[in-house]
Amino acid sequence: MDKLSIDEQVALFMQGTEYGDKELENTMARELKQRLLDAEKEGRPLRVYCGFDPRTSDLHLGHTVPMRKLRQFQELGHEVTFVVGDYTASIGDPSDKDVLRPRLTPQEVRDNAETYAEQAYKMLDRQRTKIRFNSEWLSELSFSELIELASNFTIQQFITRDNFRKRWDNGDPIFLHETFYSVMQGFDAHSLKADVQVGGSDQLFNIMTASRKIMTFLGDKPNIAIILGILPGTDGEVKMSKSLGNHIPLLATAEDMYGKIMSVPDKAMGLFMRLVTSWPPNRITEIELGIANGEIHPRDAKMSIAREIVAVFYNQASAIQAEESFKKVFQKKEVPDEMVEYELQDGQTILDVLSSTGLVASKSEGRRMIEQKGVRLDGEVLEKTDALFPHAGVLQVGKRRFVRIK
Repeated sequence: MDKLSIDEQVALFMQGTEYGDKELENTMARELKQRLLDAEKEGRPLRVYCGFDPRTSDLHLGHTVPMRKLRQFQELGHEVTFVVGDYTASIGDPSDKDVLRPRLTPQEVRDNAETYAEQAYKMLDRQRTKIRFNSEWLSELSFSELIELASNFTIQQFITRDNFRKRWDNGDPIFLHETFYSVMQGFDAHSLKADVQVGGSDQLFNIMTASRKIMTFLGDKPNIAIILGILPGTDGEVKMSKSLGNHIPLLATAEDMYGKIMSVPDKAMGLFMRLVTSWPPNRITEIELGIANGEIHPRDAKMSIAREIVAVFYNQASAIQAEESFKKVFQKKEVPDEMVEYELQDGQTILDVLSSTGLVASKSEGRRMIEQKGVRLDGEVLEKTDALFPHAGVLQVGKRRFVRIK
């Protein structure tokens, strides 16, 4: 990336942020500018980090939002640390949940952490990324030190948070160890002597309150919070989530990733541009103005976004090929030339085949797709889940998933 002025860096780094309070946003922008000026005088890069609790090995596009922001800092010469929350994962972050998270075993954490790091390198520069595990410092904390850190917080600060409040009002248990999470995250920031901490808006309390409070208490200059908006799923409404079935997996094929992005409603494209592309603020503004005045068709803008995102996780050639495949399948209403093949087994029902081919993530999703008339064989709608699979042919689920049944 070309060298940017301090003001241009601030604009880029603040792109996609969401604090829920304009005054708070302006405060963070001013602090970021001053920290950049100070670092420039000192002849050093900013120390930037984001923590990732390895609670799953199956990442989706929503997980990459903070990674994209870290990459922007990297490209402008700043020092980036990818913190694997192997110790905090033993608790589970309660920030975006109104139920207790299940605790992972150490082996589950290690396995997921390995997968996380490899998938993160699709976004981050492997040579310029520091990987740290927060067990390095958290496991060394004594009980007396934890008490001292905890003395910075009141029970009221936790109980008034939405997720805890819902459980309190419902009479559901809130476990004491869940309040440790914010304290531990604050100690992460102190241990790294971070200038900047990146996180989603569900991390507002952990970063803005806990991290800054603990850093100040321990004599550090408090870090600057880059709080990012939450990427919606393919429905364009709620947070992208595997459990809701509105996610775009990082391990999807280039064609499937492109197609899923194209299925996102137009109204969500602004967030996708700001959160998961490398485009600078001025380009995004130009595109949005072009759409508003009719100079750019929303479909063309969305295709540019899909191509940009797919190229990040694959390459430019794969993105172009995915786009051509999309045009052929959806704009020309043709099936793809090449697709996975599956050999039909005796006695298999329609639902069995959907599940066995991987066209659906679960049998419940298969039933739902059949009920919604979203399953076709050679263009004919299949309507009975428990019927024997009729015959060989091209099986299609939704608009973009195909398998050739032999």
